[in-house]
Amino acid sequence: MENNKKQKVDNSDAKPMPSSIIVNFTDQLNERSVPIDIPTDSSNKQLELLVNSLLGNSIDNKTIVPYAFYISTPDSGLIEITNSLKETLSSINLTNYESALMINYQPLSIYRVRPLTRCTDTLTGHSDSVLHVNYSPDGRRLASGGGDMTVRFWNTITATPTFVCAGHRHHVLCTIWSPDGKTFISADRSGEIRCWDPNTGLQKGKALTSHTQWITSLSIEPFHSNPLNYRLASGSKDHTIKIWNLTSDSTNYSLLSTISGHTDSVEDVIWGGRGLIYSCSRDRTIKVWAIDGHGLNQHLLVRTLTGHGHRVNALSLNCSYVLRTAYNELGKQISKEASIDELREIAQKRYDQVTGSDGEVLVSGSDDFTMYLWRPAVDKHPIVRLMGHQQLINHVIFSPDGRYIASASFDKKVKIWCGKTGRFLHTLLGHVGSVYQVSWSGDSNYLVSASKDSTVKIWSMTNTKAAIHTLSGHEDEVYALDWSPDGSQLASGSKDRTIKIWKH
Repeated sequence: MENNKKQKVDNSDAKPMPSSIIVNFTDQLNERSVPIDIPTDSSNKQLELLVNSLLGNSIDNKTIVPYAFYISTPDSGLIEITNSLKETLSSINLTNYESALMINYQPLSIYRVRPLTRCTDTLTGHSDSVLHVNYSPDGRRLASGGGDMTVRFWNTITATPTFVCAGHRHHVLCTIWSPDGKTFISADRSGEIRCWDPNTGLQKGKALTSHTQWITSLSIEPFHSNPLNYRLASGSKDHTIKIWNLTSDSTNYSLLSTISGHTDSVEDVIWGGRGLIYSCSRDRTIKVWAIDGHGLNQHLLVRTLTGHGHRVNALSLNCSYVLRTAYNELGKQISKEASIDELREIAQKRYDQVTGSDGEVLVSGSDDFTMYLWRPAVDKHPIVRLMGHQQLINHVIFSPDGRYIASASFDKKVKIWCGKTGRFLHTLLGHVGSVYQVSWSGDSNYLVSASKDSTVKIWSMTNTKAAIHTLSGHEDEVYALDWSPDGSQLASGSKDRTIKIWKH
């Protein structure tokens, strides 16, 4: 009886939610609007119209920019407003309605990618498993590599082969495009790196041979950092990371630096947008290296991130997508007459828009079934630990706008997390085999997953109860996936030695 009385007293002390509340809208750079009194039952759409009006966007001409809205809380960090302001305020148990509420808004993609529903082409030619498929940053070319020791270029319009590039002496394990799309780089199990001209299919320069064991990952210096004389970072099972000079107007490539510090195989490497390189290893650590400001031939260990209990398999940055696509933006055409400085400015603007005041946020996935969210440029301690998977996590990736994180695991599940706070959002169920890889659409509305069960599944972020489409057709495990940056098609590579092209 006494407990019931206490509960009644506590409930009577709780402040009822007012019909209106004063808010400050803040952008990604934390610039505030004037305080505004708005109804607490305001919907997402109404907040969107209000912010567009405050920013001077023409509502009459329907040039409305879509936004995501977040409430800043001291306990849970940023909480996204998914339906209405009132519903979100109720979920966070806000008690102080007297001070202004901070609502952060983030612009979303204006252009909408249509979900993929059918296989339009099957590309044959590889004589062994297809391990990698990669669209160029503008989405106009497709390249693939696999167990048959070849790299192949394909025409994305006619779905026909353009070049077959031979030269590797072992399985092609890693591939990457340069940000300007003028060079395609591949690395193999014998430790060799080769650069190819996608316009001719010819090898550019000699093979880069310095690693003593197979290469596990490749990453290129971002376009906005160095648009002409870009550099390449390669991680290897020999415990080292090597920095290579890849001058765009020359084939005289050379080794600039060797970074040592890991005590086991380097599993993944990412070159960040502010002069830092991030690497993870089987030694259970993530290391942050400074390259810029210390000479081309020097490097500095900034900090070591620890916390994982087993090998760290994969990394992803909240800006990984814009680093990959550089100045190529979904739905926008780039003038052929644009100068290097203009292209660099576009790439820099896209990078700044995604990172905002938070800077670069890193997520890591491990064999210990967990993930960590980090701000590696400023802190060696994780933001939060992400738990829920029941087997090893082999792939993690931020959505293009940085709102979501997707993780693929051998537990046959894909999980979706908040890219701001690391809060768990959804579990995507449907695969009956290990999930190998996931890829986002350019507008961050759809996710595609590849599995050991030989299927590819399309998921919508607006309805995560079940896959909206299951793309069947491969006769064996699907190892590789890539959604073209222009959103028009998807490529999947399989153990059945074929590549399938999927369209709306």
